[in-house]
Amino acid sequence: MIDFVFLAFLGFIMVLGLRRPFLWVLAYIYIDILAPQRIGYGILHSIPVSLIAFLAAFGGWLLLDYKKGARFTFRQGLMLALLLYCAWTTGHADFPVEAQEKWGWVWKALVFAIFLPLTVTTRLRIEALAMVMVLSVGAIIISAGMKTVGGGGGYENLYFFVNDNSGIYESSTLATVAIAIIPLIVWFTRHGTIFPPDWRVRTFSFALIFACLLIPIGTEARTGLLCIAVLCVMALRDVQHRLSFIVAGALLGLVALPFLPQSYYDRMATIGAPGQDESASTRVAVWEWTLDYASSHPLGGGFDAYRGNSFTYILPVRKEVGNTTSVKFEEVTDKARAYHSAIFEMLGEQGWPGLVLWLWLQALGVWQMERIRRRWKGRDEDGQRWQAPLAVALQISSVIYIVGALFQGIAYQPVILMIIGLQIGFHSYCLRIDSQGEEPKRLKRARIRRRSGGDAVAAG
Repeated sequence: MIDFVFLAFLGFIMVLGLRRPFLWVLAYIYIDILAPQRIGYGILHSIPVSLIAFLAAFGGWLLLDYKKGARFTFRQGLMLALLLYCAWTTGHADFPVEAQEKWGWVWKALVFAIFLPLTVTTRLRIEALAMVMVLSVGAIIISAGMKTVGGGGGYENLYFFVNDNSGIYESSTLATVAIAIIPLIVWFTRHGTIFPPDWRVRTFSFALIFACLLIPIGTEARTGLLCIAVLCVMALRDVQHRLSFIVAGALLGLVALPFLPQSYYDRMATIGAPGQDESASTRVAVWEWTLDYASSHPLGGGFDAYRGNSFTYILPVRKEVGNTTSVKFEEVTDKARAYHSAIFEMLGEQGWPGLVLWLWLQALGVWQMERIRRRWKGRDEDGQRWQAPLAVALQISSVIYIVGALFQGIAYQPVILMIIGLQIGFHSYCLRIDSQGEEPKRLKRARIRRRSGGDAVAAG
């Protein structure tokens, strides 16, 4: 039954797209994030809905959609360069079969992120894109939040719509994305126009924010706790009453402490003692191996080059016998362990050129959003109050992702690449609107100067 519901909904959207081709872009975003073809049990598995929506999004824009305001930007050029470089390293990969498998979804994520800004040329489209991303991720978050409240959480025990620990359904990735979209949710409670921010929108938004905060608890993802800390620190810059914000956050944390399971405390305690945790020790060893590998392979080893790693490290093991605790140091040998960091993922797979391109892409997004914030902050005219807050929300989302990516191999996460595409389209929109607003001002100043010059000649 669920397959027919999804098919009816997707078919309805595809029909509407004949009049509004941008809906096909939104349909692909919904399918790529939620993956309904993996949720269904029957006929939906045999229909390539993702490919159909992918082709419809591109074809609809090329043949039916208007192109006014579309422009190719420098950040899109960076993604294109990264795409071409990934294609080259894939052809020279240490593990060709595994590299081709990862390349099969990475190129689609990069191509769509390059294409996406060309379609986002109006405020309505910017808002619609942000809303579909938030609600698509929110569907997963609401389900996971309900399971967490019902006591169904735990490290690698919180089940989602899809029983597959990959993509956005990977626990640490979902925790990072859940915290990263909170600033966008807050923006909708103040500046949304598709659903005007009345009490219903605010109630749903605050409930969704609460569900987002539950994800790091339900998944027991240590990265999620760091992302929450980054969110709080970044929010201090723009809140009006900082002391009240800090006190309220501290009180909320104290109130929540008695309700957290003991397993969550045990999991978070390993942040302060990484040397006693096998997962943390493995990550450090993999990072050291990657640095050595990059020194001999500066151009990278292609996707999944980590499969060639092998290392030995010392791990302290605690044993409790009665009231006595003893620590024994054991030698552990491991191999083919993943990078657990986007930085080292890029360095090992794409070498120094790929890492530079990726860091450049991320840093430029943070800087562009900061420029928009400074230029549009304080404007009170109609239609000019929403740009600065959206720039802040997108900037905070980027910073949260960058911090979370330090401890996860999510350099090519499709949701984050969509947020980058949204940033690029939003930046181009602001530049175009600002230039259109400056043109009448320049003409007015020129007329005033000509009039002043004429009066001066007449007086002489």
